[in-house]
Amino acid sequence: MRTLNLGILAHVDAGKTTLTERLLYAVGVIDEVGSVDDGSTQTDSLALERQRGITIKSAVVSFVVDDVTVNLIDTPGHPDFIAEVERVLSVLDGAVLVISAVEGVQTQTRVLMRTLQRLGIPTLMFVNKIDRGGARYDRTLRGISEKLAPAIIPMGSASGLGTRGARYLPYAAGDAGFTARLVDLLADHDDAFLAAYLDEATVSSCQLHGELAAQTRRALVHPVFFGSAVTGAGVDSLIAGIKELLPAAEGDVDGPVSGSVFKVERGPAGEKVAYVRVFSGTLRVRDRLQFRGDNEGKVTAISVFDRGSAVLCASVAAGQIGRLWGLGDIRIGDAIGLPRTTTPQRHYFAPPTLETVVVPGRPADKGALHVALAQLAEQDPLINLRQDDVRQELFVSLYGEVQKEVIQATLADDFGIEVTFRETTTICIERVVGTGAAVEALGKEPNPFLATVGLRIEPAAAGSGVEFQIEAELGSMPRAFFRAVEDTVRETLRQGIYGWE
Repeated sequence: MRTLNLGILAHVDAGKTTLTERLLYAVGVIDEVGSVDDGSTQTDSLALERQRGITIKSAVVSFVVDDVTVNLIDTPGHPDFIAEVERVLSVLDGAVLVISAVEGVQTQTRVLMRTLQRLGIPTLMFVNKIDRGGARYDRTLRGISEKLAPAIIPMGSASGLGTRGARYLPYAAGDAGFTARLVDLLADHDDAFLAAYLDEATVSSCQLHGELAAQTRRALVHPVFFGSAVTGAGVDSLIAGIKELLPAAEGDVDGPVSGSVFKVERGPAGEKVAYVRVFSGTLRVRDRLQFRGDNEGKVTAISVFDRGSAVLCASVAAGQIGRLWGLGDIRIGDAIGLPRTTTPQRHYFAPPTLETVVVPGRPADKGALHVALAQLAEQDPLINLRQDDVRQELFVSLYGEVQKEVIQATLADDFGIEVTFRETTTICIERVVGTGAAVEALGKEPNPFLATVGLRIEPAAAGSGVEFQIEAELGSMPRAFFRAVEDTVRETLRQGIYGWE
């Protein structure tokens, strides 16, 4: 049985979660298609998600198509929760980008597609809502070609657009127009295919399909399907495309253990649960795992996703996604076992640009509020919880006002803490513009330490972060002292002359 870890991505309200429901229904995982408006979908399990009708946290469900197990990850479409999408991207084998046939290519659609292309993630496109008034076929295809990717190929036509009876008609293998368009597209990306076609003057439908699958898996071309998640039109064709055109996970189940944590949540008893994509090897219950330097934990339980739900299991192997208990110090982004040598850069989207102060309704809740926000920061590290020790205020970073409302509701519902927020402000960053140096010599004022410490600070390229280097001889003081100096430097740089990082 092969495994495919598939992401569903879209601009908010393009119908991504409804498509997830329809896929689960089509393959027999659920008996009835849930409704986002009614709060009855499989992946929007949080009370807030059901109340608001939007996806806030990424969720994993599983289904089987013939010999392929698909772990489908439904991600938020609202830009305030783009951090959830970012964490998922590094564990995907392929993606389906959902586009509305009514609104066409939207802002978030472009952001997502640029990132998928940069990471080389094989992507199918599903144009949803062909049954809605205002749905367009040619206009949507033109928008996709101009704004997302020119190397697209529509896999069928649509009729009755804008009506409840709208249908998707996949092109047959012998369709001359489709064949000609497909040959032209594939030949643009493969000289060997072009040479073979010129030599033989024709190619079989089997050869064409094989080359289309090969180029799709290399993220060179993007097949486009049309349909409706509400009526089910075109969904069977999309399922066939997922199975035949996207690459299954690769990895040696007997190799060294290597995995990545892309989500952390708390269980009913407050225990930490880590979602791990395993790239190599096999993780078993009672295994001791190393992560983030010298940190170590013992796996006490494992569950894997099977036909819509997570089931307890003795192990999770390469290619699979598992939920792990027992790793109390685990964080999002931690590599388990051997780090992947091909891991791309961590930040695919811009970090939050807004900040606000969280104020407890009752002063006595200040300590509990810090604990609660620290737990929320486990699930979303980009909220960047920080405390101003001088003013005794708690700050969180934000992408937008909806995220602020969700934090407020979560603190009230899950922790019983009522909070308000100060005015949202733009995050500023202080940058070094020149070189400076200072030395405090041992035995001379104002140095209170039993060592001479000298530091030089120099500007670096914007966005390159902080790099710490040691120019003293390593034996001149204990290694722990060097580490203490570096830790203090990094901590001090969290607040500059004007109070910003």
